[in-house]
Amino acid sequence: MFGFRPSRSGERSRMRAIRALLIRRGAERTPEGRSLRLLREWLSPAQRTQFAAKGYFEVVGGDTGKQYRIYPGAMTNVCEIDEKDRPTIGLCFLPKGELPIGDVMLSQKIALESCESRALEVARRFTPTGFMFRRNRLLG
Repeated sequence: MFGFRPSRSGERSRMRAIRALLIRRGAERTPEGRSLRLLREWLSPAQRTQFAAKGYFEVVGGDTGKQYRIYPGAMTNVCEIDEKDRPTIGLCFLPKGELPIGDVMLSQKIALESCESRALEVARRFTPTGFMFRRNRLLG
């Protein structure tokens, strides 16, 4: 009878927000959470906005000026983008060692922006499909 129960939708949404904040604060203390925080710090404001809204961010290759899209993940998560904003060629390359996803994505961003030709030399190519990059596969 006297238990806590939100009476309005505003209170429910506040409760959800508090719960999400507590979960997020706990997650940021993990290696994955810290790596994603570091990644966000290295993204430009436009990339950070794009990552938050769409679940991916785009970079411009430092050698060719080509556009690349980096999706969350540790492999098969980079695509070259054509002039119509569609993924054309998938690229799989990552640093040595077992690293958290955010660190892998940050290394991919830096590699494409600063030594694109070397990254392309070692990358394995694949044909991207829509299934591979659905939003539910992405990190929150």
